[in-house]
Amino acid sequence: MKKVIGLIIVLFCFYSCNETLGNDEHEKIDWSEREASIQPIDSLISGKSYLSVYSQIYSYSQHKTYNLTAMISIRNTSIKDSLYLFNVNYYDTHGTLLKAYIDKPVYLSPMETIDIVINEVDVAGGTGGNFIFDWKTPKASPEPIFEGVMTSTSGQQGLSFLTHATRID
Repeated sequence: MKKVIGLIIVLFCFYSCNETLGNDEHEKIDWSEREASIQPIDSLISGKSYLSVYSQIYSYSQHKTYNLTAMISIRNTSIKDSLYLFNVNYYDTHGTLLKAYIDKPVYLSPMETIDIVINEVDVAGGTGGNFIFDWKTPKASPEPIFEGVMTSTSGQQGLSFLTHATRID
């Protein structure tokens, strides 16, 4: 009986040491602090970009999936001008909107990068998740860069790959 109680205590200790990630997303970005006021007289050019993101990939067959952490990197490539985002929308494999990250225009300062992280346990996006970015920049500014970095580690195995956005308008 003492061995059973000891085993239960040891298992409880191991269980309590595990880090709980949960399904909720831990936002690093305070979007409200980035709100931008755009004037109609501002001469900005518009763009729309599409980024594929993978919460899961297939492993061995189409019946087994492997979960991934996805980091979406939004990069302002201008040395002198701000980048303005009007929509940052996350869709799942079936095209259903999962999350609209902003509801008012926000800015990124020159050369600034911000990241959105989708936790490994959040598999809502599935094997064909995507982001759509609506953005504007001053006329002479370079286009922003949108990238997805998918990673996972298990034991001594590691997996990572990168996706690049495509301009769709």
